[in-house]
Amino acid sequence: MINQFVRFFGAFYLLFFFVFSAQAQSRTKVNFGKEWTFSMNSMDWEKVNLPHSVRMENKVIAQQFQGVSYYKKTFHLKPKKNAKTSIYFEGVMLEAKVTLNGKILKTHLGGYLPFSVDISDALSRSGKNELLVEVKNEDNLQVPPGKPLSTLDFNYFGGIYRNVYLITTQKVHITDEIEANKVASGGIYVVWNAVESLKASGNIQVHIANESKKGQTIHFKATLNNAKGGSAVIHSDTKILEAGTAMELKQDFYLDNPLLWSPESPNLYGLSLELYANNKLVDCKEIKIGARKSEIRADGYYLNNEKRYISGTNRHQEYPYVGNTISDEAQRRDAVKIKEAGFDFVRLSHYPQAEAFLNACDELGILVMNCIPGWQYFGDATFQENSYQTLREMVRRDRNHASIVFWENSLNESEMSTPFMVKMNAVLQQELAHSNAFSCGWMDHPSYSFYIPARQHGKAPNYWNDYAKGDRKVFIAEYGDWEYYAQNAGFSQKEFANLKEEERTSRQLRAAGEKRLLQQAFNYQEAANSNRKGKNTMGEANWLMFDYTRGYSPDIESSGISDIFRIPKFAFYFYQSQRAVISLKPEDYTLEIASYWNENSPKVVTVFSNCDEVGLYLNNQLVTTKSVERNKDNDQLNHPPFLFELEKFVPGELKAVGKVNGMEIKTAIVRTAGSAAKIGLEYDLSSVEISKENPDIVFVYAKILDENGTLVTNSNALVTFELDGKNAALIGENPVQAEAGIATILLRTEDLKHPLTIKAMGAGLTPQSLNIH
Repeated sequence: MINQFVRFFGAFYLLFFFVFSAQAQSRTKVNFGKEWTFSMNSMDWEKVNLPHSVRMENKVIAQQFQGVSYYKKTFHLKPKKNAKTSIYFEGVMLEAKVTLNGKILKTHLGGYLPFSVDISDALSRSGKNELLVEVKNEDNLQVPPGKPLSTLDFNYFGGIYRNVYLITTQKVHITDEIEANKVASGGIYVVWNAVESLKASGNIQVHIANESKKGQTIHFKATLNNAKGGSAVIHSDTKILEAGTAMELKQDFYLDNPLLWSPESPNLYGLSLELYANNKLVDCKEIKIGARKSEIRADGYYLNNEKRYISGTNRHQEYPYVGNTISDEAQRRDAVKIKEAGFDFVRLSHYPQAEAFLNACDELGILVMNCIPGWQYFGDATFQENSYQTLREMVRRDRNHASIVFWENSLNESEMSTPFMVKMNAVLQQELAHSNAFSCGWMDHPSYSFYIPARQHGKAPNYWNDYAKGDRKVFIAEYGDWEYYAQNAGFSQKEFANLKEEERTSRQLRAAGEKRLLQQAFNYQEAANSNRKGKNTMGEANWLMFDYTRGYSPDIESSGISDIFRIPKFAFYFYQSQRAVISLKPEDYTLEIASYWNENSPKVVTVFSNCDEVGLYLNNQLVTTKSVERNKDNDQLNHPPFLFELEKFVPGELKAVGKVNGMEIKTAIVRTAGSAAKIGLEYDLSSVEISKENPDIVFVYAKILDENGTLVTNSNALVTFELDGKNAALIGENPVQAEAGIATILLRTEDLKHPLTIKAMGAGLTPQSLNIH
């Protein structure tokens, strides 16, 4: 047994060494974000690591920064005879001019998609190089989304706000998907021709450039590996690639009994592609792909031959204070929260979002509507041409993601011309060779595969339930927000005739109190229930997942089911309770009492749960047990809320006990809070560890508690945070006032190699310290 292990380990080590060495010789991709300097005026420079925000903004932004800033990096690298060296920028907002050693190499327009700069010929022979990036974050009517910041519903946060990489390949190499600028080509493109439970087929297309001075005989070897240890090897034909030219190699493949990708089982295949020239390995690239069958049929949407009503949300990519500058880990934490909320879908409103976020959607099982930049603006001919090119680049970057099922190639809420819409759809069809590339637009034009109105674009009380254009489908891209500005916008809003406007709206900060947070949750419940009554409605996305800031209004847009610090509101638990559950694992069930249980709490207690029945206890005395009760506001929901009417407020403990098939499965408790006595300190990882090498950012929460550890939800205590440790900083207001009992600050780490200690203090409160390793 020992000898077998030694032989196996030795063979594995040699294989690992060979693959690692081969990759090192053929392609390298290293993070290029450390040891930059930054200036707002090109004179005063400070040391920074990327990603980086031009300026820390206030939580509520009255006037967001716009202007020019500069990033500079000195590095040592000599030109290599047979190598191609590029710098890959994942995202720079909004215009970037890249200069190396005094030579302008590239000017790039657009803040949401990547670009590469070939620096091979500009590298200094001495090896000492200075890279300068001039960044403009100013209004530009010709760069999508085009709308000036002062009238925009989100913010243009400046800076090199996504990752930067240094990529080295040989002269014969797999091209960059975007820089190749080839229709339905460039880089690696995997096309699934047919996907069924017993067999899947497709083809792998690889675009290869020969920048050497000699012709080369080329072929590729592709290996598909699944999570269960299965693998398939695909060899392409051999071709001759002349010097100074590029070509595409294409090879069909077949999989027996494929592991299909879905929100419930997000199976992915690792594709390792090796490129050979004259039988020598010259390039190697790895991506993840998923096999799934996505269809729109006469009766609705189908994934892998199973009909499903899509329930999802919208997401803006910003964090408080730092804007769009968030780490790959933070991107994934957002995706985890969307999944935890019970959603199987996200719309990327209203622009392409980070590659790390899409990777997380692939891995967690979240369907995606990918969107071009746009919001209530339709520009001139140059703007339109830039929009066509933006769509091409977005598709080329994202086409291999299993999670992306819909492409919003429409400028959101913008009065587009018919020729523009027709051409946008023609561009999408050109770029995506497979037949189920579903396009969608907010204008109901037949060139789109289906129509994506916001609920408020329809008329109460039926909105889009009467939409009838044959079998043409509608997807409610936004709902639950604007329609509740009208007194009787929904089916049951007339029952709330005495509500003030600020009480009936869905825009509620977490500090708004129970009555208004419950109203927000009810608005979403009522609208979601109504949406499901539309014969041709195949799905929905609520507005929205997280609160955010916008350019035209100095406040926080608070329609989120979580606040800007990612703390859930009651509506979060409503959606979480809609998850279908087929197991008897307690962690798969939701049971939340939407009450703080104090003297101002509503006497009708709402419990969100996907259990069969719920019993409510007050101070260990059973109030009553209820099974699911249906009415016109919940008759289409998977799991209606449980409502318990209590005669009066009695301080103490409310306990809910959830049962499934008569068996107790979960318990939830809320207690009347006493006086504020101490601080409880925690930070949010959402199952994603802090990066130990690259910049990362996490939320740190100081909870105001009574002596028994109950959250004091009416506390607005002032909390001061202190940090002890290296390579880290606290970002945000400090001291900060608690909102509904929780004070939040951001922790940014640069190079987490040493322990950190955070301390939170407040007048009259026992302080708390937290160690982060």
